[in-house]
Amino acid sequence: MQKDILKYLEDNVVLFDGGIGTEIYDKGFFINKSYDAVTLDSPEIITEIHRNYIAAGADVIETNTFGANRDKLEKYGMEDKVEEINRKAVELARKEAKGEVWIAGSVGPLRNRLEPLGELSKAAVFDIFTEQLKVLINSGIDLIIFETFTDLNELQIAIKSAKEIADIPVIAQMTINQDGKTFFGHTVEIIAETLDSSAADILGLNCTIGPRRMLPAIKKIVQLTDKPVSVMPNAGFPQKIEGRNIYLSSPEYMAEYARRFVKAGARVIGGCCGTNPDHIREMSRFVKSLKPSRQKIHIKSVEKQDNRVEPVPAKKRSKFARKLLSGGFPVSVELVPPSGVVVDDVLKAARKLAEHNIDTLNIPDGPRALTRMGAVYLAKLFIDEVGIEPLLHYTARDKNLLGILSDFLGIQAIGVRNMLLITGDPPKMGDYPDATAVFDIDSIGLLSILDNMNHGVDLGSNSIGKPTQYFFGAGVNPAAINMEEELTRFEKKIKAGAEFAITQPIFDTEAIDNFLEKIEHLNIPIVAGIWPLVSVKNAEFMNNELPEVRVSKEIMDRMKSTHSKKEARKTGIKIAQETIAELKDKVDGLQISMPFGNPDYPLKVLEVLDL
Repeated sequence: MQKDILKYLEDNVVLFDGGIGTEIYDKGFFINKSYDAVTLDSPEIITEIHRNYIAAGADVIETNTFGANRDKLEKYGMEDKVEEINRKAVELARKEAKGEVWIAGSVGPLRNRLEPLGELSKAAVFDIFTEQLKVLINSGIDLIIFETFTDLNELQIAIKSAKEIADIPVIAQMTINQDGKTFFGHTVEIIAETLDSSAADILGLNCTIGPRRMLPAIKKIVQLTDKPVSVMPNAGFPQKIEGRNIYLSSPEYMAEYARRFVKAGARVIGGCCGTNPDHIREMSRFVKSLKPSRQKIHIKSVEKQDNRVEPVPAKKRSKFARKLLSGGFPVSVELVPPSGVVVDDVLKAARKLAEHNIDTLNIPDGPRALTRMGAVYLAKLFIDEVGIEPLLHYTARDKNLLGILSDFLGIQAIGVRNMLLITGDPPKMGDYPDATAVFDIDSIGLLSILDNMNHGVDLGSNSIGKPTQYFFGAGVNPAAINMEEELTRFEKKIKAGAEFAITQPIFDTEAIDNFLEKIEHLNIPIVAGIWPLVSVKNAEFMNNELPEVRVSKEIMDRMKSTHSKKEARKTGIKIAQETIAELKDKVDGLQISMPFGNPDYPLKVLEVLDL
């Protein structure tokens, strides 16, 4: 296609093809395979899809490269195939296009998230996109289409990468949910404002929802930009029929909405998941007979609102916070939730600890991925039945981002204020190794979410009303094997909002001395983890099977020198007391573990302190 697509759009509507992924799926390829790799393994399938869309009347076909970036291909062990897949995909598209239709290089979001909700830095994201885009552009595509993005920041990096490689037309599309917002809570107004000020040439929406719900969003966007607007909805919502996802919106239905989109002011029309050549053929009949809307469009300005509010001062959020931040040296004891529904023993232990002036009860969330009562429910019982503050662990393992946000609103409502946010142990360690983990985000992402909520906003900077009042911290390992990486992540945790840190169990005071020296500039309260060893086997397990724990040779030798269970437990308690005595003036508080669920262990250990 020799015509410049941006010039062409001044007087014409352009029709894209439909879904490629669902077409591949319909041909018997299931989702455990990289659909981008089909380009190499079964090129005739991709060729047929392109041919059918061109025959149906598409002005633009997309390359089968939506997930052909290093980050996504790594999941399939194909990260070294980025150049081969992208180059081949363009070759197949060019062969069918024959210079008669435009070829758009399809680029989707990465698998891993951008900081602070994930591990990827902006520089890393830029490099990953650049690697893929260079191949697509150098192979001869006519334009780039960024599609199905949920993170505006990630999309802006992708746009910047494309424009630094070449002056090539760029379509930038976000995807929204049924509430009209992105996965991160950004409204269509924010989408339009952000992409209008970016280097993207065309902006719009695609995927996720059907045409009916996308129409009002497109009407808003058209009023907020003078750039061409694109829209490529799904063919409705998929229904599960005999084990397969089937989209039920008819070609006539999609065509009617194509007409409405053009009337609303959209210049680029297409389809996403579930749309096939039949849909595009029917849409073509409508679109080719239409000219772009010439209605006078008044571009509205988006009034920027800063919904963030000042958080409640940390010392006012909980008793634990007030004591820790005032130099009071609080003590927490860890109570593991029961593995069944009976809570009598754990409540009895909690009451005994409360009677001995323990400040808070620390509740792990599925430690070692073992099946136990949900930590949130036990926290509520401690508040109602014992009258003591819980310090609730929360992992990123078991819930997607939507579930996490819902949990954080609910946990606030039941009165929990102290939170320790951790990534969580993988399921393969626990009772059900075949269970699937979510890990939408990691501990740094969790910290960022709570920091936002304490400022009264969600991830999209939308007001949640009254701000939450969490006092939240992060875990840290003073005996990490890769200390450089541990320190880097720890600094990221603090930057994301962590207000205190709890260490892994300490059995090597020299290691924590070195660690405290390295983080002196960070000025964050450190609560030291203390575990009273109960046997030689316990010490060996901690040292050899828990990579985050290191037991010093001296302590191992002392445990090995014991000759009975009673002597071993006395020695373990003595070691814990000595560790506390050595650390008391170096850290800001203690977390004591409770072997066998017996409160006498931590209480005996704490005799070294005057509680």
